[in-house]
Order: sequence, then structure tokens, then C-alpha cells
Amino acid sequence: METKAEEHRAVVAKKPTLTPKAIIHQSFGSKALYTVEEVKECRQTERPRLSIQQKGPCLYRCTLQLPELSVVSGTFSKKKDAEQSAAEMAIEKLAIRPVIDDPTPQEAWGSLVARISYIFSENFLSSLHPLSGHIGAALLRKGDLCGSIPISVVAVYDAKIFSLCKCINPEVESNPFLVISFIMRATAELSGSLVTSEQHLWIRNQNPYSQDIVESLMKQDYSQECIQVVAVRIPSSVEKSVEAVTLHISSKEYYLDIIANELGFEDAANVLISRNLGRASSETRLFFAAPKSYLLDQSSKLPNGKETHHFEGSLNVRASYLSGQDIIGDVILASIGYTWKSRDLFYEDVTVRSYYRMLIGKTPGGIYKLSREAMLTAELPSKFTTRANWRGSLPRDILCMFCRQHHLSEPVFSIHPSKAVSASEMFKCELKLLSRHEDLIIKCFPEDSFKKQNDAIQNASLKLLSWLNKYFKNIIVPFEELDETIDFDIQIYSRNIFRGISARQSLHNGQLNAIELHKILESICANSSYIISGNGVCSLKIGGPDSGVCPCSGSLACMSYSVSLIGEGENIKEMIEVCNDFEFEVGVGAVISYVEEVVMQMSVGQSAYFTTNSLPDFIFASASDSAKIMSLLSSKTCYMEYEISLTKVAEPMEDRMEQALFSPSLSKQRVEFAVRRILESHATTLLDFGCGSGSLLEALLNYSTSLEKIAGVDISQKGLIRAAKVLNSKLVTNSDAAVLPSVISVTLYEGSITKFGSRLHGFDIGTCLEVIEHMDEDQACLFGDVALSYFCPRILIVSTPNFEYNVVLQKSSMTNQEQEDESDEKSLLQSCKFRNHDHKFEWTREQFQQWASDMAARHNYNVEFSGVGGSADVEPGFASQIAVFEREWTPEDNMLKEADMEYHYNVLWEWNSESK
Repeated sequence: METKAEEHRAVVAKKPTLTPKAIIHQSFGSKALYTVEEVKECRQTERPRLSIQQKGPCLYRCTLQLPELSVVSGTFSKKKDAEQSAAEMAIEKLAIRPVIDDPTPQEAWGSLVARISYIFSENFLSSLHPLSGHIGAALLRKGDLCGSIPISVVAVYDAKIFSLCKCINPEVESNPFLVISFIMRATAELSGSLVTSEQHLWIRNQNPYSQDIVESLMKQDYSQECIQVVAVRIPSSVEKSVEAVTLHISSKEYYLDIIANELGFEDAANVLISRNLGRASSETRLFFAAPKSYLLDQSSKLPNGKETHHFEGSLNVRASYLSGQDIIGDVILASIGYTWKSRDLFYEDVTVRSYYRMLIGKTPGGIYKLSREAMLTAELPSKFTTRANWRGSLPRDILCMFCRQHHLSEPVFSIHPSKAVSASEMFKCELKLLSRHEDLIIKCFPEDSFKKQNDAIQNASLKLLSWLNKYFKNIIVPFEELDETIDFDIQIYSRNIFRGISARQSLHNGQLNAIELHKILESICANSSYIISGNGVCSLKIGGPDSGVCPCSGSLACMSYSVSLIGEGENIKEMIEVCNDFEFEVGVGAVISYVEEVVMQMSVGQSAYFTTNSLPDFIFASASDSAKIMSLLSSKTCYMEYEISLTKVAEPMEDRMEQALFSPSLSKQRVEFAVRRILESHATTLLDFGCGSGSLLEALLNYSTSLEKIAGVDISQKGLIRAAKVLNSKLVTNSDAAVLPSVISVTLYEGSITKFGSRLHGFDIGTCLEVIEHMDEDQACLFGDVALSYFCPRILIVSTPNFEYNVVLQKSSMTNQEQEDESDEKSLLQSCKFRNHDHKFEWTREQFQQWASDMAARHNYNVEFSGVGGSADVEPGFASQIAVFEREWTPEDNMLKEADMEYHYNVLWEWNSESK
């Protein structure tokens, strides 16, 4: 049987030899900067009476900038060779020994002791390492603290120490504070040169640095006597608000002493520091007090022994969530410290707004909002339709950012050919989320197939992001209940999920939400009449003439908007978000629901004004003046005010493809077909199933017909609101008695067309234009049964796309090269997508005619087939295929007595001639 050592050697033997660049990356990571420049080389050719310069091959030279030196390579014909050469030169100069295999805990322990010894040497103090800045500043401290460095500083600011401690005990990855215990023990082995204090958690040289070193530090330029750094205090109690604080730091003071004073301590050794938050180069960190009982159990002599923590105090949920580490007590969030770039102290202001942006930036929806710079408007879309329609960071990029924020491994994407038999290859994507220790957390494998591998990757990423978004919103729900809501494409490995995703740190006895903002708002408004929940839109006013260019599902709408917070009674109005060019795809949930509801009622050129009592939890992430927002929230009544202007609408891809081929447009041809049949039928009553925004009903009002009673029914309230606006304008504002002599009533109903309601029974004619493809196929069959056996119109007109015509439409939107690549018609048809991302199916002519013929035979109707766009006699037939059902029988009244079929339709809008 192989021993553990033999297994380890076998694994090491399989590892590839590291390249010079990989070795440099081991030592410097992102701090190694490669700059490649092109070198133009000319050679001279001598000819009689003529000297010709000929351009030689393109060559490259690389400059590698490291914190400690800079090197320049020779010239090479390939960029990568120049980079490798520069890295090799740097390795030679720095005498770096590559870490080919992981050291044993004992080897890592020896290296750790040596590293700490080097850090406190005079040679190290002359470098630009961040720790040398801390040591230099500590030498300026007064009294007994002179030269004392908090152990937490050594633990946080030297990556090599952290890596060695991780080799000693992998638990360091999930609990970085364990590094402190290893540093204390390693320092104990250097008792001849270093001094440490377990009571105060600091280290200093036993022998002072040379006078020359100290004097050189004293001669540094201190032109700024005092700097002011804006930071944030995060109280441990969620009942207290996050607030801004200002740190006043003298250039001759150690900044950690000032932070310690802000936390109520005199000695910076009592301050612990989190890992950096956000991007790798950021100096934004959390500073907090070390609990009195933080001292570790020193009984374990082995460097990889078990550590015991005894925390006392209140868990700071918000700070723990930000850092992914358990943090006790109040916290200072600041961006300040020494860097690799300069000996000067680096600092940036961190505002309350910055804090909230960091907080929501740990959720998928928050990452998307930040990428759009639209906290109060944007939402993570529920669908990825096309890359051309997507706005903001792409799903894959959002997922990678999410993994980095929660200290997970990079997501693993596996592309698989689709099982569908197709001459043109299709792809599916399997996606895995792993912890840092490579434990499988979540697997996502959507059934959807895509022609492009990137589309499959983006779709799988969005599927997982959408579930993760629900997870963060419902983290107070027991996991067993949450598991029941999981999409069938997603598999959760529950044993690992809470270990892997650091959001668990935000749970306090399972009762706190991952983001505590809602609780904060509740506590702020506890004594006021302000209502946080609810999506009610109030005082809606839409101004400007109706241009007729309106957004619909799949279109790209562009708007400008502003959002203000108003405190009624205080007469205060605070602008919190403004955007002059915000574009989004309609119908995929890319904006907050009440904003889309309003935009759907507008046409290009119009402006809307409305208020809402729905206050998003992330309002502080948008507001620049948090103090004013706090004041407004505390007022008796508080609400948000939106002003929106719709500037542009780009039609859905389906419409753009159809318009490129048909004039008049295919949608207009469908309406004209229906109008002709209505005029021929001499019908007096009409019911439009799935009336949407009312395009057919509006068109009918332009004709003199025999219609007296008109009704439309749809499940989408947004579409019905738009239809009501258009019809009301036509019937009330611009009605013409000469054109509309017979119309007595028009009614819009909200409800499902697969449910029977007796008030919609027995209309002369029913229409259902381009609706059934938006349902599942079984629902389309159910509609046919309900419509022909219960609603029983004398005539029913049903249209739906002809899938076979998609070849023609897709070719019209292709480049010449793409058409050549897809020369095989059969292959092209097999690779065609549906015309609209919202379509659940699209039938061929044979499938549609089979469906309609079965329906007609089952319910005693006659059916004839027609269409618009194209020709029945020329392949591939009509672009839109139409079935016209007609009966010559009278429905039996007893069918109306089926109590279990009765469905209540909500009347959304109605008009009658008596109220003109």
C-alpha cells in the first residue's frame, strides 16, 4: 500500500514544469506588470544608384515592472517569448526559487520563521513592501510603543506569510485570524532577536534599528501636517445606523493608533484587520477590536495543531457579511494603508454610500445594478435573449465576480454537444460552482441548446444567478423549504452550500437576512407612518402627444429618468438617482416592475411623472447624502418620485426581420386579414383572445363595421393598460360618429384565455392572432378545446408563425458570408431559433393543420387554412399561417351550467356609447 508521502510524490511528479511567468506570478501575483512594445526593424539593401529600406519582420520587447526592480527583455518575434524572457531575467536577478510542489507543514514552518526574521531586518526596511511602511511609522511612535508592530498587520499585509500558514493548516483560508497564532509561535523561536507580547498582540525588534535608518525615516517629507480621511462606523447592533466618521491623522502618527482610538483603545495592537474588500489592489478593509478572550490555546506544540477560539460579545452581522469572517463588536471601514507603490500613506474616502454599494455588490442582482449604475431602476434580467439586447455586465462576468466576492473558485463551464440530431451543431452548457477546497456546491445544466457556445455559457450563468438571487432574498427560509423551489436544471449539494458561500456569516440564529438593510429601514421608520412594502404607483401623469411608437415585449426601450425622495410635511426633496440614457429590453424583467408598467403605457416623446411608496432596500447605495436620506426617512410620510421620458424604442428582432421582408409589415397584414373576415361576416359582437396592447381593436375603430359590442381579454395587465389608453383616446377624445355609428360598448378583461367565463360566451366572432405560441403546447390545445366547446364563437380566427418560414427570415438578417456558411436549407432550418424569445413553440404547416383539424373535428366546426406573407403555392408557404373555424350549429345552453368551469374575469376598463 502506498504511503501518504509516496502519494504526495506521485502527485508532484505529474505537475508540469512552471514557466518563468508562472514563477513570477507565484511571488508577485497581480503586482507583476508586463508591457510589450513593438520594435520596428529595417534592413538596408544596396542596389546601383539606389538604397532601399525594407521592413523586416515584426519584433517585440517586454518590460516587466516588479515592486523591487524593472527588467527589459531582448527582441523576439513572438510577444509571449518576450514576456517569458523578461520573467526569466527577473528570476535570475532576484534569485527566486520556484515553489514546484507544496511544502510539508514542517517545511512551511521553517520558512515561516525565516520570513518573519527577514521582515524585521534592516534590509527589508529599505524595500517598498507595505510592511516596511508600517515598521517605519511604528518607529515614530512614542514611549514603549516605539517600533511595536501589531501582529495583525504582519498577518494581513504579507501574502507569503499567509501562503505558508495555509500550508501548515488549510483552515486558514476560511479563518484568516489563525495566522496570528502561527506568527506568535514562530516569533517565540526568534526570542534572541524579536520580542512579542501575548497580552497586546505586537512584535518588535529586541535590538533597535541603526541610527542611520531611523534618521532617514525622520528626514522624509511631511508636507501634510494632518490628513482627514472619511471612513464609516458599522455598529455591532443592527438597531443602530451605519454612520460616517472622519479620521484626523498627523503625518507623524501611526494611523492605526488613530483607528484604535476611534474604537475606544489606546493601543493599535488591539486592532484586528480584515482582508481587503473588493478588487485585489484595494486598501479598503475592516478594522475592529480584538476580543479580550481572543488569545489562543498555546498548549498545542505542533504547527498544524488545532486552534481554539473563545469569542465573547455581539457578532457584527453586517461586517461579518462583508468580510466573510466572524467579527465581534463595532467596526471601522476605511481605505488607508501603505502600498507597494510609495512610502507615503495611501488613503481614499469611504462614504456610507460606498458601504452600501459594497454590501449589495455581494449579490448577483446588486452586481448587475452596479454595472448599470442604476440602483433604483435596473433589475437582473430573468432571460438572456441575445447578446445584442443585453445591457450591463454579462451573466458570466457577474457570476465570476460573485465567486470572487464569496471566496469561491472560479466557475467551471463544460460545453456539451446537443443530443438533437442536427447537421448544424448545437451546444449545451453544464456549470459547476466549487468552494476554495474544490467541494461541489451547485451544479446547473439547462436543457436549452444554442448554436453558439457563448450563448450556452451566458444562459447557464443567468440560470444559476437567478436562483442565487432568490437564495439571498430568502435566506431566512429553512433550506429544506428553499430546496423545493429549485429549478429542475439546478442541483444543490446542501452539505456544502453553507460552508462554501460566505453569506452564512450573516446568519444569527437563522433569523437575519443576508442584507440587513430592510431591518435597518424598519427600525428607522418604526415610529412613523411610512410604508416600506408595496408596489403601488400613485399620481401617475403621462404628458405629451401619443406618437404611436410604443414599447412591446422584446423591444429595446431607451429612457431618461430621475428619482427623488420626498418627505411630506418637511418640504424637502432630495435627488437620489439620475440617468440620461438608460436602455433595457422589455419583457425580461430588466427594470423594476412598476417602472416597466409605466413605460408600457407611454409612447416615444412622452414624459411620465409618478410617486410610489415602495422604497428599495438599496436606496442608500444610490444616495450621495446619506444624512439627508436618514432625515427624510424619519419624517412622518416619505415617498419616491419618478420622472421618466421615453426617448426611443427599437422594435423586437422578430418585427425587424419581418419588416425587412414585408411591406406592409406582417403584423399589419394579419390585422388586415382579420378585419376583412369581420367585415364579410357582418358580425355584431367580437372577442379578441390575447388582445395584448389592442392593435386589432384599435384598427377596427378605423372602419365602419356592423360591430356593436367589442371585447378583449389578456393575462398581461401591462398590455391591457396600454390598450385601454389607446382605445380610450380613440373613443373618447377623437371619436367620430360617422365612423363609429354602431359601437355601443368596448370592454377589456384581465384573465386567462384557457379558463371559461360565461360573460364571454357566444360572441359572433373570435380572434386569436399570434398568441398560442406564447403558451406551452398543452395549454394551446386546452385553449382550442375551451374556445370551441365553451366560448363557442360562430367564427374563430387563429394565426401563428410558420416555423418553416424562419429559414427565409433568418437569411434576411444574415451577412453574405453567413449565408454561404449555411448553404444547406435543411441544416439552416434545423439551426433556426424561434422568432421571439418568449415563444414556447413554433409549428410547421403540417403540425398546425393537424392541430386545427383535430380541434374542428372534435367540436363540430369546419376549418379552412390561409395565411399572410408569402404564398401557399411557393415553399415554404405563408410566414404567418391562419386557421378559420366556423360553425353552423347552435351551442346548447346546458353547457353554461358547468359550475366547475366558471371563471371570474376582472374588468380592467370599459366604455359605452351612453357615457360619451
